Amino acid sequence: MSNPAVATPVVDCLQYSNWNEEIFRQFAAAPVHAVHVTIAYHESFREMVLNLEEWNRWFERFSDLIVPGRTGDDVRQAAADGRTAIFFGFQNPSPIEDDVGLVEICHTLGIRFMQLTYNNQSLLASGCYEDNDTGVTRFGRQAIAEMNRVGLVVDMSHSGERSTLEAIEISERPIAITHANPAWWHPALRNKSDDVLRALSASGGMLGFSLYPHHLADSGDCTLESFSQMVAEAAERYGVAHLGIGSDLCQDQPDSVVTWMRNGRWTKVTDYGEGSASNPGFPPQPDWFADSTGLANIAQGLADAGFSADEVDGLMGGNWLRFFDESFGPRGS
Repeated sequence: MSNPAVATPVVDCLQYSNWNEEIFRQFAAAPVHAVHVTIAYHESFREMVLNLEEWNRWFERFSDLIVPGRTGDDVRQAAADGRTAIFFGFQNPSPIEDDVGLVEICHTLGIRFMQLTYNNQSLLASGCYEDNDTGVTRFGRQAIAEMNRVGLVVDMSHSGERSTLEAIEISERPIAITHANPAWWHPALRNKSDDVLRALSASGGMLGFSLYPHHLADSGDCTLESFSQMVAEAAERYGVAHLGIGSDLCQDQPDSVVTWMRNGRWTKVTDYGEGSASNPGFPPQPDWFADSTGLANIAQGLADAGFSADEVDGLMGGNWLRFFDESFGPRGS
């Protein structure tokens, strides 16, 4: 299967779906040529390796649809072959435990993104749900330095304001916020302030716009026009080259998975997090983005919002591809 006519690959820089053949075939139908998938929420190193083993079985079984992704060139090859390159990331630094040496091991295993925290205080930084954001810790500074050295991207999607600003300043390589939206559009606790997004773009970092309903104005009733106009405003403020898609799609996941995402092992009581007591499960997606095939709707919405064809290509994957090229190898490579 070959498609050499693909000029600019399409990239979705965050999904945590209930992986199956149908979803992989939707990747091909979309098409989406690279997807950053969450390989760990609260897992230990050994538990994370078990998740990698499961992905290796999928790569073997569905080799005509998906391939491991390690570099930007893997995205280009996947696009030419009509397949999707899968990049791994952590939403929590728990797989490195308390050992900075595991940063390099994880990179060797194919991990390319690591959040310094998932909502709570971690050994590295403070999460966005903590009352007191104490910033990047001593261990966090060492972890960032090691991540910079090997080419493991610092992701601050679930981190607090101070921690995120400090990570941007401390990191010697551009960081990413792979899945969030501007707080000036929708004031969800997880969305990012104008100060953070200006600092992110000024440092060369990337923002992936989220399609997770709790991050959207009007939740699942958000219109494509509203989303696209938000992207247009963000492009005016931060520059279109620093923006892409990180849908945070949790397709086909049962509501019970929300408990694992929110609670992990740290609490015995329900942590409603970004939901509410009346709706602690997954909210309904907007009808224009129910699965990856909805990426075509987003591309059209961006064009309708006034973006040029080249700008749409950048937003839909070209900007992430440039970031992958610059970020996944050892520093100075």
